[in-house]
Amino acid sequence: MPWTKVFLSEDDLQQFKAAENLRSLSYVEALREAQEQLLESDPRVFILGEGVDDPGGIFGSTLGLVEKFGPGRVIDIPIAENGLTGVAVGAAAAGMRPIFVHMRMDFLPMCMDQIVNHAAKWYYMSGGRVPIPLVIRSIIGRGWGSAAQHSQALHALFMHIPGLKIAMPSTPYDAKGLLIAAVEDGNPVMFIEHRWIYNSVGYVPEEKYTVPFGQGVVRKEGREVTVVALSQMVYEAAKAARELEAEGISVEVIDPRTLNPLDDELICNSVKKTGRLVIADVACKTGGVGGEIACRVVEKAPGWLKAPVKRINFADTPTPSSPVLEEAYYPTSLTIKETIKELLRR
Repeated sequence: MPWTKVFLSEDDLQQFKAAENLRSLSYVEALREAQEQLLESDPRVFILGEGVDDPGGIFGSTLGLVEKFGPGRVIDIPIAENGLTGVAVGAAAAGMRPIFVHMRMDFLPMCMDQIVNHAAKWYYMSGGRVPIPLVIRSIIGRGWGSAAQHSQALHALFMHIPGLKIAMPSTPYDAKGLLIAAVEDGNPVMFIEHRWIYNSVGYVPEEKYTVPFGQGVVRKEGREVTVVALSQMVYEAAKAARELEAEGISVEVIDPRTLNPLDDELICNSVKKTGRLVIADVACKTGGVGGEIACRVVEKAPGWLKAPVKRINFADTPTPSSPVLEEAYYPTSLTIKETIKELLRR
């Protein structure tokens, strides 16, 4: 299994660099390097999106690429998400490998017809003659008062659609490896990035590599409770597990890395060992990914659970803009700790 350490502090990073002498990048640098290597190695790859050529380069993830590869391969687009998604789908159907960047996932509902009815279905409807090798990068994560229309995580909507693969990397290693795998996959992929982990740092090889879809990873081994954490919640779960370990509570943290395909076997084997399951997501609860994961565990292992499954999510309300309400709205490592302690008391 590839080395996929999660850095939670600067001290952690410095100890790693001193002990291992390995190359490290931030999450956003890993995304940028993956796209640069894809553009260099495959003339079919191009990037399009609102602001991909701006001085900020989509929070740094496309920084400098237009200068290196030109505006014909790093293409700034007008604010016409649905129409331009159709252009990207058409380009993919014609044999290109577009990476469509949406600065916020909130913009994807305007593109649902193109994604759900076209990108996800043409390969099936054409009897395998028209693959759609399209990757849609979309960014989630709480803003700074970004409120209801710029803070949503809608991955559960796309998990419901046959024909779409979904990647949700939490570490720099996985961000680079999964993005390269997504572009080379040949199927439409929703690639979901959390803005709050863009500055996280981890080991990233310089060479081009891939991380396979459908293979999760154990971030921390434990005996008493399994926490399946998605995206930024991997960091919160790891922090909670470390603090609980000091209190004598052993927590296993699972990072699925991709939602479709989902590594059912890894999750079920962990629950078989611990007998307890907590699912920490970065979205609202009702109809969410946590419900799907819980159902799969119960279907495959109904006798393993010693306690009810617990889900940690946002409240089922639109995201508030007030900083005080934001603090109450978003779960943290403390939420995970309290949930685990309650589960063990039961």
